[in-house]
Amino acid sequence: MGILNATPDSFHAASRTDAQAVGEAAGAMQEAGATIVDVGGMSSRPGAELIGAEEEINRVIPVIEAVRRAAPKVVISCDTVYAATARAAVDAGAGMINDISAGRFDEELLPTVASLNVPYVLMHMPEGATPETMQKHTHDYGHRVVTHIWDFLAERLVALREMGIKDVIVDPGFGFGKSQSQNYELLKNLHAFAHLGAPVLAGMSRKGMLYKPLKTTAEGSLPATAAVNLYALQQGASILRVHDVKEGVEVIKLWRLLEEARIVGR
Repeated sequence: MGILNATPDSFHAASRTDAQAVGEAAGAMQEAGATIVDVGGMSSRPGAELIGAEEEINRVIPVIEAVRRAAPKVVISCDTVYAATARAAVDAGAGMINDISAGRFDEELLPTVASLNVPYVLMHMPEGATPETMQKHTHDYGHRVVTHIWDFLAERLVALREMGIKDVIVDPGFGFGKSQSQNYELLKNLHAFAHLGAPVLAGMSRKGMLYKPLKTTAEGSLPATAAVNLYALQQGASILRVHDVKEGVEVIKLWRLLEEARIVGR
């Protein structure tokens, strides 16, 4: 899953784009091997403020239309918390909704996704948190970060399926209201989420959990992104959400070679 941010304030500057530049970017992602392109019109970096649905629609719809023209083979995902944006995005050519809020910011979003009959990414963020406040919630889990998030996703999965949303991808929400140690505990135990019976998405690309301990920047954290993505695949991740599609696909190719290699005795 390649990332296209139609935002002025994404934490990774190179992923910010507009409708004029998006054709080249989306075409390059498709050529590099992306099967999904995730278009977002609102930054969800720590400290970011929410924008309204109307502004978000104005940002993402031209981008979705441009991606559809330039990269017809990819599935377009729209990263949104709003029902109005989800509907407009699907009308414009999107085929998936990626929601950081688990349906908690707009009560119409989940019924809308059910009516649209598209795949839905269910992500964990602490109860009552927004991107602006989420890093104040790192103490919400006690010593049970993995089981807390597993239980949250399991309960929401049941509710979604009862609503008629059957095609669900789960995302534990790396960096969303988690401390550095909690992020790595989640990563080390990512295999547990495969038992939820849904594909697991890992979104760690160029995040602070990588560049802060290495004392580098988002722009300098591509090697670290590759390292944790390889580990995520070994732990059962089905989808890697990345800024750098070519390198992400290379990681997948090497992981497959590792999976095919024999273990031999001495």
